[in-house]
Amino acid sequence: MTENSSDTHAAIQVEDYDSLIDVGTAIGRRAVITGTAAIAAMGASSTPAGAAIKKVDGASLTGPYLDLTTPEGNMIALARMDGDITMKEPSYGWYDGLVMGVMPGGPVKNICGFKGMSCKRLIPYEEGNGFRRLLREVGYYYDLATGKILEELNNPYTGETVKVVHIANDPFNMIIRDIVAPGPSYGGLNTAKRKPKPLLLDWRIKDDYLLLQRHIHLYYKNALDPTVWVRESAGPMNRASEFYFTIQSLDDMQNEELSHIRGTGTWARITPWLPWMLMGQAPGHCAYQCFMGAPKDLDDIPKDIVEYTAKHYSKFLEPPSIWEEPSLSSLEWYAREQNPAPPGGT
Repeated sequence: MTENSSDTHAAIQVEDYDSLIDVGTAIGRRAVITGTAAIAAMGASSTPAGAAIKKVDGASLTGPYLDLTTPEGNMIALARMDGDITMKEPSYGWYDGLVMGVMPGGPVKNICGFKGMSCKRLIPYEEGNGFRRLLREVGYYYDLATGKILEELNNPYTGETVKVVHIANDPFNMIIRDIVAPGPSYGGLNTAKRKPKPLLLDWRIKDDYLLLQRHIHLYYKNALDPTVWVRESAGPMNRASEFYFTIQSLDDMQNEELSHIRGTGTWARITPWLPWMLMGQAPGHCAYQCFMGAPKDLDDIPKDIVEYTAKHYSKFLEPPSIWEEPSLSSLEWYAREQNPAPPGGT
């Protein structure tokens, strides 16, 4: 999306036209679709943007329910997108897309697919106006040709067969207030401080759609010390960025009867080589591009994701019930739960 574009689009990168056909089949023919086509493709498991529960007369950025030009309005909007503000019901999310490799001197390569789900709950923020969001999430790497969740992968850069380590983050909590939340601390590794400022999000209107883009850029100490995790660590510091593009119904946003609103969108991430790829400090990085949706309930999440989660990570089918610290990303969990690989692939 360009800085001043009023249209939303998401395209999964492919190496050539033939692979486009294969990738499109593997992830449900969602490889290259744009704008309203993306909404239609994802509508089977979420309320499509533009398909409002009911029409709200005069719906705009400023009302009649929420004023999205104010910090208070942005706080309530973000909470309703992420969870149920009655705080009585859990909410869910799903995503499905690609993991790609970016290395100097060659084209971007498709490494594998990536799909998963999250379970969330809102509870009160006792220290003031706002919410605590409690979340668990899982993410699974899968074979693009078959859709099968992987246990091992042939690294396309090294030719080595490596053990795949899936994502299981419990918890990954945040506070939703009328000021911009501080960045995650990752157990104290991220020491960057932000000055408090009002929560004013970058909303755009296109026809009946409410568009939002959010970018997060982080640079903090790597949990994987390269002197210990020689084959897993990309270096002493971790650079990661995430990009969220969401599409909501403007009418739903301004419908006061809805305590939780569901939309669709894309999520992208730029991150160092995945530690289980055993790339060490080789130049380059990974890039994720995924569709995401907010389903009505577990029955609306793709069946294979729910079944794999029930079998291997059953507690991740329910959100946490209490606030816990620390909230860690998959990199910190890797450092806690895995062991350094032997040198030289032996």
